[in-house]
Amino acid sequence: MFSRHSSSPPTQAAVSFRGGCPSGYLLPPLGVVCVGILLTFFALGSTPAPVPAEMTDQAAKIQTSGTLSSVFTPEVQYWADKIQAWAATAGLDPNLVATVMQIESCGDPRALSRAGAMGLFQVMPYHFTASDDPYAPDTNALRGLDYLRRSQEAAHGDPRLALAGYNGGIGVIGWSESDWAAETQRYAYWGSGIYTEASSGASESLRLQEWLRVSGVSLCRQAHNRLGINP
Repeated sequence: MFSRHSSSPPTQAAVSFRGGCPSGYLLPPLGVVCVGILLTFFALGSTPAPVPAEMTDQAAKIQTSGTLSSVFTPEVQYWADKIQAWAATAGLDPNLVATVMQIESCGDPRALSRAGAMGLFQVMPYHFTASDDPYAPDTNALRGLDYLRRSQEAAHGDPRLALAGYNGGIGVIGWSESDWAAETQRYAYWGSGIYTEASSGASESLRLQEWLRVSGVSLCRQAHNRLGINP
């Protein structure tokens, strides 16, 4: 479920810039120097920080992977063909898409949270248009994965931050993790571990098994029954 939390950063004391230069009318040569310094200061301040090479490489890996791991539960594997199609349309790694589905609904297309998030990707109502059917899998995926894609872009390809942004709102990506809501910290823990193991080619995910023991069993049982999967 995403964008449940405020995307405004924690309140911090304002930082004021107290620099300055003597008046150019009083000291023309110094005035010219000061103008040059100020122009240089603002030019440097407007230059975006370069994206670390490892993040760029990681983003490229996420964009190009096309194989769905076998570590996900049968309820998520039920949607394997759809996951790969949705991921290709959104430009996402299917394992990242499956990780979000695993934690959000375990593949139950009718899942509904206490906060009002709906469907496979637990999309909040305000992300739908008036003509949308929020529980239609294709529609739910369209809205949910568009947000995941934007979260990934804001995170420069870092999957842990992208998952945190999906849960807590994209604005949290720029915060310290200690300022994230407890739910978002747990979400990033579960999701990043599952995704790392899934995308590494592992035959099973220890983090997924841990998630099932702690909170996922009942969610997956509900999905299992909904989808009519044979034991």
